[in-house]
Order: sequence, then C-alpha cells, then structure tokens
Amino acid sequence: MRSEFLSAITQLSSEKGVPKEMVIEAIEAALVQAYKRNFETPAMDFTAHIGPESGVVQICRHQLVVDQLEEERLDEVLIHDQITLEEARKLDPDAKLGEKVTTDVTPPAFGRIAAQTAKQVVLQKLRDAERKLVFDEFAEREGEIAHGIIQRIENGTAIVELGRAEAIMPRGEQVHTERYYPGQRIRVYVAEVHDTYRGPQVIVSRAHRLMLRRLFEQEVPEIFNGAVEIKAIAREAGARSKVAVHARQEGIDPVGSCVGMRGVRIQNIVNEVGGEKIDVIEWDEDASRYVANALSPAQVVKVTVDEDTRTATVVVPERQLSLAIGKEGQNARLAAKLTGWRIDIKSDTAVAAEQAAAEQAAAEQASPPIDAEPPVDAEEEREVVVAAAVNGAEAATKTPAEVSADG
Repeated sequence: MRSEFLSAITQLSSEKGVPKEMVIEAIEAALVQAYKRNFETPAMDFTAHIGPESGVVQICRHQLVVDQLEEERLDEVLIHDQITLEEARKLDPDAKLGEKVTTDVTPPAFGRIAAQTAKQVVLQKLRDAERKLVFDEFAEREGEIAHGIIQRIENGTAIVELGRAEAIMPRGEQVHTERYYPGQRIRVYVAEVHDTYRGPQVIVSRAHRLMLRRLFEQEVPEIFNGAVEIKAIAREAGARSKVAVHARQEGIDPVGSCVGMRGVRIQNIVNEVGGEKIDVIEWDEDASRYVANALSPAQVVKVTVDEDTRTATVVVPERQLSLAIGKEGQNARLAAKLTGWRIDIKSDTAVAAEQAAAEQAAAEQASPPIDAEPPVDAEEEREVVVAAAVNGAEAATKTPAEVSADG
C-alpha cells in the first residue's frame, strides 16, 4: 500500500510536470485540512509529514508550553494551542516554558468528506505549483526568442503555444505584412511576463525591435561573443530597419561581420522577418559621420550639426534627395530614430541657390543704386520753387509783342 502511494505521487509529479517534493507538500497540506475538517479542530496547530522513502503518513499537533492558561481568553481560538507545563511534562519530560511540544494525532482513517476535502486541496495546490513553475520559467526567458505554434486566432489576437504555456500576440505586436494561421510554427520574442490570478500571462511579439538584436546574436558569432556591439536599432516592422554596429576590437569590420560572406548572414535574418529590408550601418562617435552613415544608402555631401537643438542639416546631391528622404519619408525617419537627432535634408542645388540669393541681398544692402540722385538741400529747393513762381508771374503779365521782342 505504501509503495503504491509513493508510486502514485511519482506518477502525479510526472503528469503535472512539477517536482516530487512539491507534490508531497501539497498532499501534506491537504492532510492537515482533511484532519481539521474531520475532527472539527480548526484552531489547532497541526502539521503533516510523509516519509519520502517509507510513505508513512504522520499528523502532529503542536502546543505552546505556558505556566498557566489564559482564562480570560478561553473564548478565543488561541487557547487551544496552549498547554500547561505540568501537562506537557507528561508528554515530554524535557518540556520547557516557551517551547512547543508535539503530539502524534494520526487517525486510523479519514471520512468521506475529509477525503473529498483533501482531493480538492491537492488539486488546488498542484495548480498553484504548476502556475508558479511556468511563471518562473518564462520570467527567465523574458527578452529571448522562443519557438511556438499558433493554436488559434481570436479577434485578431494570435494564441501561441509555447510548451507548457499559452502566449498571446496582440495585433499591435504582429507584422502587418505577415499572415498567421493555426498550426503555423513561428519564432517570437518574449516581450512581457505577468503573474495574474488566472496564471502567468505571456505576451510575445514579432514586431519588437529587440527581436532583431536576438536574431543578430544567433546569426553573427562576433556579436554573440562581444567583438561587435549593436549600438542602436530603429525598426518599422515589415518594411525597413536600420541597425548601428560598432567593433570593440581592432581589425574587425562590423558591417561585414553582420552581412557575412555573400550576404548569407543578413539574408537569414531577412528571411526570418519576412523579407523586411535591413540596413546595417557603422556607428561613429562623431555625430556628423554617424548621421551621414544612418542615411545610407544615400550619399551625403555635408553634415552640419547643432548640439544645442540636436539638429543635423544634411546636404545631398540633387539626384540623391528622394533616396535620402525615402518613400513617405521612411529613410529619414528611421535615421532620426536611430541617431536621436532631428535631421533636415537639403539638396546641393537648393543650398547653392540659397547662398546666391543671400549674397545678392547682402550686396544690395551694402551699396546704393547707381541711378540714384544726390540728396537736395531743403533751403536750395525752396529758392528754386520761389524763382520758378516769380518767372511764371512775369511771363503772364507781358503782351504778345513783348514776348516776341524778348524772344
């Protein structure tokens, strides 16, 4: 019987996927509850013990040794866990005040109600233990990549099976260019793990930017061993991403290490993320060079940075302007996210026109127009006006004959 009991414990441990010790603890707690239910002694201090080798069940009662029972507290439950020193010496000759004496109160059998109580307690304890194990497992895997199988799609949310747990992939964590279906095997990024009253809640993602970091660590040995460091990642899932890398050791090409021979390494990552374009650029301490690299594949003529406003003004060839900005501004937007700088892109033609206009305006402001008349003194102007008026009056008083004679 005892061997069958231990075999049942081993089988239960295997089925639930919990350690044998946890199963024994759950059964011990259930035995205590069953004993209290069977003998109606809820206030007393009991413990149960199952021999790991023998399978012998023992229930013990623990009482605190006191000099005198507290009569004024007879109506309270605490009094049932006390025993006088005289009574304690009958059970244990070495009993002392303030210590606890233990009495074996193991019953020969339990009733039906007590057995049902024990069953419910065991199942509940095992469920709690299983939830705790699952939570601990995925709490350690948070920030890592896991393999899963899509079980179903509910209102746009994908339910992914990850071994012993089901994870959810909300619509916001999905790549809009990918299509998911039940039974599909996918790799996901474990973004968050929460411990709720319903059990551990695992949230996974395919659109998280840090998923690219883990993929690069798996595909590029130089990143995994620390020779090459990923400095920053900017991603618009399903469309394009930019990754800034830096070599920690001299003689290592960080971009070439990530791309691989004939682009094998980067192609494996691109295939995993559904054909998403990935630009690998070299990080630089110089902000101007870093911004210029971030706008790859566009060619940059000049970069001017303003440290106070963290704004970078970039000049590119006219034919490269659309490439630098990208479709709907995507290339410039990702470069700004990657570098943390506000980027203003201009073409060299526009910059030259602005400089020419500024120089012309400055020249016009510095020198007056050539055809401008010199300023006239106010007094001279008044004399001229008076003289003209006198001449006009004299001409009006002369006869035609006098005018002819003057002529």
